Amino acid sequence: MYVSKKEIEVRYAETDQMGIVYHANYLIWMEVGRTALIKELGFSYAEMEKDGILSPVVDINVRYVKPLRYGDTATVHTWIEDYNGFKTVYGYEIFNSAGETAVKGTSSHICVDGDSFKPVQFRKLYPKWHEAYEEAKK
Repeated sequence: MYVSKKEIEVRYAETDQMGIVYHANYLIWMEVGRTALIKELGFSYAEMEKDGILSPVVDINVRYVKPLRYGDTATVHTWIEDYNGFKTVYGYEIFNSAGETAVKGTSSHICVDGDSFKPVQFRKLYPKWHEAYEEAKK
């Protein structure tokens, strides 16, 4: 299984009144990880959107294990947890500077026509991307 790794320096603005990373910022970091994975596999969300195709989140699951704080370095590991040619489930594990798990999660996505929001067959529209996902999840 291919795992993308992306480091993110925790900025002060990402923390809450308790001095820890605000919970919603982990979702942004998951997106950063997902985008990095897609780019490393040779593809781009931006190119997909130029085709009029969007990839909304249809489900998200996040488990907060250990807090990250300002000045820490978060390392986002992202992989393809499950893929069937229509829906993709990305897996995430975010580590703190000490290499300890801070967050675990998944996000599920489908592709839709940008105008009608009707689901489309990802594997048919993007056969090379489909092949890359099949290979990356092994």
